[in-house]
Amino acid sequence: MDYVEILSLFAENKPGRLERILQVLAEEGINILGFSIISVKDFGVIKLLVDDPEKAFNRFREKGFTVAKIKALGVELEDRPGGLYEVVKKISGKQINIESALVYVAETRKKAYFVFEVEDIDSAWQALQNEGLKFLKQEMILRR
Repeated sequence: MDYVEILSLFAENKPGRLERILQVLAEEGINILGFSIISVKDFGVIKLLVDDPEKAFNRFREKGFTVAKIKALGVELEDRPGGLYEVVKKISGKQINIESALVYVAETRKKAYFVFEVEDIDSAWQALQNEGLKFLKQEMILRR
């Protein structure tokens, strides 16, 4: 199965918290490829696609952050109007519920990926195999 690992951090929704998270990545030389923030009143969840998820995960744990590594599927899409719609239509056509998502632009205005979490990644992977989709692989984003 082709998947990528994203990091999910639980954080208080207050000034400086995002700065502390980004500082950890900057100090370690870890590049952010995509991210999203979901806030629910006093707390939020920050999702990160980075070029060295294992190192980032370990550093966040060492610094006391609540962090998890989550397997996600990444599907290539055309960076044009309707490109994301066409991919999501195939996913929803297989009755797959997207729980959260972010977009990763691999080559400026040339290639992008819709990276999304689902409840059952194995079933989603199997259901999407014959849809003509190109999947993002972990080795495609790892720092070399």
